[in-house]
Amino acid sequence: MKRNLFTQFAVFLLLLTPSLVLAQQPPNIVLIYVDDLGYGDLGCYGATKVQTPNIDSIAKQGRRFTDAHSSSAVCTPSRYGLLTGEYPFRAHGGKGVWGPSPITSGLIIDTNTLTIGKALQRKGYATACLGKWHLGFKKGKNDWQVPLRPGPQDVGFDYYFGVPVVNSAPPYVYVENDSYLGYDPADPLVYKGRGAKNVSPTPTFPPEASTKSPNAFSGALEAHKLYHDEKTGGLLAEKAAKWIAKNKDESFFLFFSAPNIHHPFTPAPRFKGTSQCGLYGDFIHELDWMVGEILKSLEDNGLSENTLVIFTSDNGGMLNRAGRDAMKAGHRMNGDLLGFKFGIWEGGHRVPFIARWPGKIKAGTESDQLISQVDMLATFAALTGQDDGALNGKDSINILPALLGETDEPLRTELVISARSEKHLGLRMGKWMYIGAQGSGGFTGSKPNQHAWGGPGAVAFAGSVNSDIQNGRIKKDAPPAQLYDLENDPFQTKNVYREHPDVVKQMQGLLKRYRESAREPQDAVGDQRELKRPKEDATAKSSRAKANRPPNFVVIFTDDQGYATAASGKWHLGDQPEFHPFHLNNKRYSFPPLPRTLRSWRC
Repeated sequence: MKRNLFTQFAVFLLLLTPSLVLAQQPPNIVLIYVDDLGYGDLGCYGATKVQTPNIDSIAKQGRRFTDAHSSSAVCTPSRYGLLTGEYPFRAHGGKGVWGPSPITSGLIIDTNTLTIGKALQRKGYATACLGKWHLGFKKGKNDWQVPLRPGPQDVGFDYYFGVPVVNSAPPYVYVENDSYLGYDPADPLVYKGRGAKNVSPTPTFPPEASTKSPNAFSGALEAHKLYHDEKTGGLLAEKAAKWIAKNKDESFFLFFSAPNIHHPFTPAPRFKGTSQCGLYGDFIHELDWMVGEILKSLEDNGLSENTLVIFTSDNGGMLNRAGRDAMKAGHRMNGDLLGFKFGIWEGGHRVPFIARWPGKIKAGTESDQLISQVDMLATFAALTGQDDGALNGKDSINILPALLGETDEPLRTELVISARSEKHLGLRMGKWMYIGAQGSGGFTGSKPNQHAWGGPGAVAFAGSVNSDIQNGRIKKDAPPAQLYDLENDPFQTKNVYREHPDVVKQMQGLLKRYRESAREPQDAVGDQRELKRPKEDATAKSSRAKANRPPNFVVIFTDDQGYATAASGKWHLGDQPEFHPFHLNNKRYSFPPLPRTLRSWRC
């Protein structure tokens, strides 16, 4: 009898502690990270010239975020921030990583640092990265000789397959783990440099597909033949589906880093002409199909219910040739946000972010929580029940309460965001966005023959309004830096730098401390996060701590206490079996009738 009573009581405890259940039975994780997809590029974010039913289904079945940001407006730094949980300006001992990694870059992630992949590996997850890498290989300069180590396998991924740099830059081969597909020791890759002659042939595309750099390598003829721009999307989708099926019997983490929709815009032939905004939209349609293939694989393998799917982008949309054609057709890649890729204005880094986890994330919900992709590390660590002390030295915070809708309190009090230009490092603090220089700090093209449009000229092309800009140029009397009230002016139409000198001074000081902290030596014994992250005020720290921690609970278990012994009982016994409800964290739970002794307790 006592054994049966104890068993039912144990079930009761589990019902009271959902956070513990999460830690014991963590879900699979699929993180879909796409390239150059802007805030306005999806149907669920307002697009009308493209159709994205598969991606939109994640939002319908989960939660859509409206104030989510990549850590940078540039692809390589954003990937660094996502995987390491650190702001990109901390890389290379505080020198930072600001632009795309060059072709010959070594691995820019320290192999000793904690990454998302490593955090999940140590909890028994199988891990894979499929798609674009663009974080370098080898130590020092990459000579592209096999083996390509250190690389993805040394920073948390059991398996890697994909495009080693970006689809617009050589060597135009597929890398698998530490070699490349079609590797022939007798005919290796040989780096010749930009503009070199006698390089290996690769496909070219018309101007409307936007720019693709000429090859800079000779050799590896068979490997080059295997690389096909228009077949890359289909190949990666197939690889993802097969990897999911292969690992369905164990916990897994799939980082699907799609090359879409980075230029050149090379969708498979069956997607061409399917959108209402040219190749730009057609490439989005292929991306949506790729996402659909991943979701279908989860469903076919019975994994949908216990898989957290997150979809987001590495930065905002780019105003290249295909992008300009799309805008002329009525498509607004970044919605009404100011600016584009590479720049610090909102259009450069405010990105789509949607998450689905059936039964855990309420379907069809929306959140305006300020979140960053650097937060994925702490969130996945919390999801898998890992000690917060493992995050020493990181800028990542746990946003699981925001994903699950467990709090409306702000989890982040501030956020640092990078642009291509180091002097345009930006700081978000509540409703305020401070930028330490004039302009966007990104691309500056505005002439028809130029590939990379941005800055004041692009603002004029998009028909946006900004108080510092007139006729496509920065005004001579414009303030030396920028401050925007995003709560009342989300599209950054007015720079209020001169109206709020106290706010400017406060944010300048905080941003300076952030930069200085990146160059400070780390104390091997102390809490490195306190060295790296400026100290929060007491109110903000308390709010964040409350949002991140699981609930306390107290259970009083008496021996041989009868029903009549209790002074009062909240639950009432009846002649019929009944289910007794209670609430925890705004959720309603119920369980079958308890033994008479337990049913007399308060809950």
